[in-house]
Amino acid sequence: MELELTRRACYIIHMKRTNLVLNEHLLEEAMRLGGARTYSQTVNEALAQYTRRIKARTVLQLERSGLWEGDLAEMRADRSRRRSRKGAADDSR
Repeated sequence: MELELTRRACYIIHMKRTNLVLNEHLLEEAMRLGGARTYSQTVNEALAQYTRRIKARTVLQLERSGLWEGDLAEMRADRSRRRSRKGAADDSR
């Protein structure tokens, strides 16, 4: 019994319940285009995409400002090389 209670405590999910006034047509279109089954899935995916775009914009602004030094294209190329090496390592197993 104690072990069962401990297991349950390990799977805490943080969510916020809220009421939103949304454009019904946009919500329906987003659900259809994104393939989500629920309004919550649609809104969560939209929020995730929105925050990714803002973060990407911030990185690009830093690059242009001169405050950040580095080669973004080189970093992106390095990321794809790391992924391909990881995939190759996984294939060897």
